[in-house]
Amino acid sequence: MILGDNRAILHLDMDTFFVSVERKNNDFLRGKPVLIGHDGSRGVVASCSYEARRFGVHSAMPIKLAKELCPEAIILRGNHADYTKYSEMVSEIIKGTVPLYEKSSIDEFYVDLTGTDKFFGCLKLASEIRKTIIHETGLPVSFGLSQNKTVSKVATGEAKPNNQMQIGYGQEKAFLAPLSIKKIPMIGNKAYQTLASLGVRKVKMLQEMPVELLEKVFGKNGVMMWRKANGIDNSPVEPYTERKSISTERTFGQDTTDYAKLKTIILTMTEHLAFQLRKENQLTACVAVKVRYSDFNTHTQQSKIPYTSADHTLIPKALELFEKLFDKRLLVRLVGVRFSHLVHGNYQINLFDDTQEMISLYQAMDHIRKKYGDKKVMKAAALGVDAVRSFNPFKGVITS
Repeated sequence: MILGDNRAILHLDMDTFFVSVERKNNDFLRGKPVLIGHDGSRGVVASCSYEARRFGVHSAMPIKLAKELCPEAIILRGNHADYTKYSEMVSEIIKGTVPLYEKSSIDEFYVDLTGTDKFFGCLKLASEIRKTIIHETGLPVSFGLSQNKTVSKVATGEAKPNNQMQIGYGQEKAFLAPLSIKKIPMIGNKAYQTLASLGVRKVKMLQEMPVELLEKVFGKNGVMMWRKANGIDNSPVEPYTERKSISTERTFGQDTTDYAKLKTIILTMTEHLAFQLRKENQLTACVAVKVRYSDFNTHTQQSKIPYTSADHTLIPKALELFEKLFDKRLLVRLVGVRFSHLVHGNYQINLFDDTQEMISLYQAMDHIRKKYGDKKVMKAAALGVDAVRSFNPFKGVITS
């Protein structure tokens, strides 16, 4: 099981991360079914413990249904700040140990260990990283180690809870073969139903299907499914940097003190950048607003926040920062909004306070924007303002 001169990709995943953080802060929760989410008639489950999963509870399930399946479940609202704090602790541990890592979500990491076997062994180093995380954070973590991202991620899932697994070079296909096709990243419920209708439920059957048939049914995604099922994945570990950001600015043709107009433009900028985050499956942990006055003096305010991509979290924060910067006695020449400290991740972390209707609304709006253009749906407050019609929020987007 030596990876030799081939790639060695480590996938680390914090086990039931939100629940584990809550248990660290409250021993009473250990061993009990725990749900994280908004305990309302229309709330949804953001995360759940293994004890709750045994009753059929899963993420994104309506809280009402989860309570019916598991009446004894303890429901917690969730603490964004704590989750962000522990995520950053884990990031620092990994950053201080390896030269190349990717933070793919708040609780999930990829590390390129290629070449370390020549010094002290990939598995040994991976095990040391895991032990350090457990020791310094007090949280459980699992990992998978193989020659690529896909197999390592699946191996992590098989290793859980709080364990580790290495798939040796050349064993990828055999490891995946007996598993359910649901284990393959990118195969969601819709793809599963289509494949199941074709009689394909195990990865081995997917491996043996003609790739041309999969391409005919799923397009390019079909080819990717076939490659992943066969343990083929050449995607690199993308270097993670806290400096990565997206931003946009607006310089006015005529300087202004129109407070309402400026607020509307800040709102619109933030809304469109938030959509860009969701479109790219990213979250931000820092919002900044810039105001440049007619005398060219430029002022910036920024604020760290728990990871999010939600309009209703980001817009109030941007407007709050703008309020601190705005001086009604001075003419404004330019305004801008920037999101930084980006990580890959989906909307799940925002489920703590949201209802099914809120989540469905975001999904519906984003679907319309992706299909017809980002300005086809916007907040009512942004309608009827000339500045918005001539403003393309993505024309000046900067990613560094």
